[in-house]
Amino acid sequence: MLKLSLDALEIVDTIARKGSFAGAAKELFRVPSTISYTVSKLEEDLGVRLFDRFGPRVALTEAGKELLKEGRYLLKAAGDLESRVRRVASGWETEIAIGMDSMLAPSGLQEDIAAFYAVADQTRLRLVREVLSGTWDALLDRRVDLLIGAAGEGPSGGGYTAEPIGSSRFVFAVAPAHPLASIDRALDKADLLPYRAVAVSDSARQLGPRTVGLLFGQDMLAVPDMETKYTFQLRGIGFGFLPEAWARPAIEAGLLVEKEVVEPKPDETFYLAWRSGEEGAALAWWLKRVREHAPFERMMARHCHEAEGLQAGRAK
Repeated sequence: MLKLSLDALEIVDTIARKGSFAGAAKELFRVPSTISYTVSKLEEDLGVRLFDRFGPRVALTEAGKELLKEGRYLLKAAGDLESRVRRVASGWETEIAIGMDSMLAPSGLQEDIAAFYAVADQTRLRLVREVLSGTWDALLDRRVDLLIGAAGEGPSGGGYTAEPIGSSRFVFAVAPAHPLASIDRALDKADLLPYRAVAVSDSARQLGPRTVGLLFGQDMLAVPDMETKYTFQLRGIGFGFLPEAWARPAIEAGLLVEKEVVEPKPDETFYLAWRSGEEGAALAWWLKRVREHAPFERMMARHCHEAEGLQAGRAK
């Protein structure tokens, strides 16, 4: 009798990612007792311990790691099979995952999402944010199906189709109290080197991460996304380039100071991209929607409005 099931593998995978039975229960919308029973039954059936328990936290044993390593291939294969069967039956994918750079706000797609749900045939929608090369990495690694706002050109080697959908200017900005704010000329490398830069970490897993142009010996604070970088620069923790749509309201409000630099950052082009040869009604719908309704400005400008709210709160 088969002792493994896809449901049990999904539970083990979720526990491993969340680090606890309670975290897995919350993500899977199950009661913790069900999660615990499934794992205990699986361990009993297999005759091995899959997790070491450390109070509420758990960690995979070596046997558990091996099970999950192979089990994730089965989960992915099952998901791909489900999608293929559903596409054959209805033309609509079971799920479509949309990735975007962390500079862009998922809330900018609100009206597009509402329109999608009005016509989609039970297709689940998942939004994913990545950083720099992480968007392209997610597409080529099949973690997402479509990119709406991938920063910079994709990697060589092909396997995807891409169309530019917008661009962003960048400004170099510091908080008013930062020492660089008082220098009345274009800043060069010698000016920047003594101070801390705030840089967003590339989220790529397979592709080589993009560099951020730091100086040799430069003190750097690495942060997970552009929103964190923006907040830290507002608070004077460091310096760096920010998208103009984000920085301009803060500059006009006196919360940031724009500085001229000897080596400015070039404009960044953002792309709509999908894997070559992919088909499906949901993918086709989103491609048509983005081309006709141009959500890029909404996705970029949305942060601008949120930033204004934060600034108003600080001013009170």
